[in-house]
Amino acid sequence: MFAAAIEAAQPRHCLPPYLMALRASLSAGGRLIVLGAGKASAEMARCVEAHWPDTETARLEGLVVTRYGHAVPCQHIEIVEAAHPVPDAQGLAAAERMLDKVRGLSVNDTVLCLISGGGSALLPLPLDGISLADKQAVHRALLSSGASIGEMNTVRRHLSAIKGGRLAAACDPARVITLLISDVPGDQPVDIASGPTVGDTSTCLDALTILRRYAIPVPESVMATLSSGRGESIKPGDPRLARAETHLIATPQKALEAAARVAQDAGLSAWILGDSLEGEARDVAKVLAAIALQVARRNQPFQAPCVLLSGGETSVTVRGAGRGGRNVECLLALGVALKGEPGIHALAGDTDGVDGQEEIAGAYLAPNTLERAWALGIAPQDSLDRNDGHSFFQALGDAIITGPTLTNVNDFRAILIERP
Repeated sequence: MFAAAIEAAQPRHCLPPYLMALRASLSAGGRLIVLGAGKASAEMARCVEAHWPDTETARLEGLVVTRYGHAVPCQHIEIVEAAHPVPDAQGLAAAERMLDKVRGLSVNDTVLCLISGGGSALLPLPLDGISLADKQAVHRALLSSGASIGEMNTVRRHLSAIKGGRLAAACDPARVITLLISDVPGDQPVDIASGPTVGDTSTCLDALTILRRYAIPVPESVMATLSSGRGESIKPGDPRLARAETHLIATPQKALEAAARVAQDAGLSAWILGDSLEGEARDVAKVLAAIALQVARRNQPFQAPCVLLSGGETSVTVRGAGRGGRNVECLLALGVALKGEPGIHALAGDTDGVDGQEEIAGAYLAPNTLERAWALGIAPQDSLDRNDGHSFFQALGDAIITGPTLTNVNDFRAILIERP
């Protein structure tokens, strides 16, 4: 099921139909510039080249930035790697070069933007007066604060010289077509990579409110930018966005539906509980455990055997010194809540192959997971208290390592409940 969810979100399946329409609408003699950012952006660029006629490749040029280890070979579009989730100088330089590439475009030119999750960290070009070190400090604080992805991206948009619609505004008067692979709950384009090509209704005041809500300390330069309103993003209706259009080409819901078909082909009923579950990972886990136990013990609200599927993006308030990440934290908390209930198995993983900052996608939970941990002298609740899910599941041999999947539709969770 996990493999099917990842496969459904591969650019080679969902991107080609949009390229056919694009080729048919290009202005004669105009330039085509391909820009991109995110964990799937390099594979998206490769797909563009693979489906572009050889007779027209002279028109292809561009620059895409992806996470270290996620690059793929391209002939006409340059691929740059940078750091994620905490940005680095490589990402900053790539963002600067993108803005350079779109200066002086004409009404006959077209910019194709390939955007996927991870782009917020990979395009860390700050507004004047804010340093890269300041941006890094804010990213680190947000990641450990427990803030939702929407809240984090609201702050990021108002500190950026390229996000929050600014990239599209810089392309004016050229046409801008953005193809999005969504990794955010609700699939809001403004939250995917912090919306470099779409208008943003949030404000600097909203960003300040989020920082205060989570007691996030920030450098003085950041506070000054937000307090003065200087970080205000590009708003919907801005004339510079008049020729910008966006298309969602892959979403968490489509990935979950693909996973559900695998379960159904195996003779199991599959129920999608939601594609946008948010909240503290351990709290979400408690709710999922309660539903699973009700099914296992009462055959309510679903009858076993069945599979419960969910997606979204949970958050973690880091209090311990463990190795994260949010999927294994959710899975470990689920195991603690289930207390070894017979007949319940689960998997949680990130569809990009990276859970937190580890090159580990997620992990598998069995009915005997807690028993096996205790036999090794590992206390599950202690591991949870330390935010140390990766160490816990690796010690049991139950970590799931996929390598870079070259796509990203966020978290995947499946709970299999066998017949009583």
